[in-house]
Amino acid sequence: MSRKILVVSGHTDLKNNSFANKIILERLNEIMPEAEYLYLDSEYPDFKFDVEKEQERLRAADIIVLQFPFFWYGVPSLMHKWMEDVFVHGFSHGSKGKALVGKKLLLSFTSGAPEEMYQAGGPQGYPVDDFIIPLKQFAKACSMEFAGYIYSGGLSYASRHDDEKLKQMREKALLHAEKVSEKIRSL
Repeated sequence: MSRKILVVSGHTDLKNNSFANKIILERLNEIMPEAEYLYLDSEYPDFKFDVEKEQERLRAADIIVLQFPFFWYGVPSLMHKWMEDVFVHGFSHGSKGKALVGKKLLLSFTSGAPEEMYQAGGPQGYPVDDFIIPLKQFAKACSMEFAGYIYSGGLSYASRHDDEKLKQMREKALLHAEKVSEKIRSL
């Protein structure tokens, strides 16, 4: 039985202001063309969502992948607003909100700061696991199965003018996409 995969890109400006997330999504599309890809920034640049259409996409999916850059310790504003508007009581949660029961939620995210900065006592103060607790709870509240996450740090768009760093970041982003693909296939 074929599983339906929905990959949701939450970057607020993927085309003009992304390096790693753009590469990750391009590579995922190459190795998993059967997945459906939703680019929130191009489909909803005004933050006005077609809620019914989005809920149908979610109903049809077996695996939902949220792909995003880690902005201010969480999902970008566009993805957050999409979650607020689409995942409503009676659809995704509440006594009658059973549309997402048993669906798998996988997080795929990047940060500009290197991974080693996300540890207890480190510059970011906490391990990355502590920052995703709200998303784990989101999955639980929607009766989805939290399928874990793929995270890569040190992918700063600010390094886009340094050829050696760009090469390293590109390799890291491609590896990230491979890990996401492997994880999806294991679910």
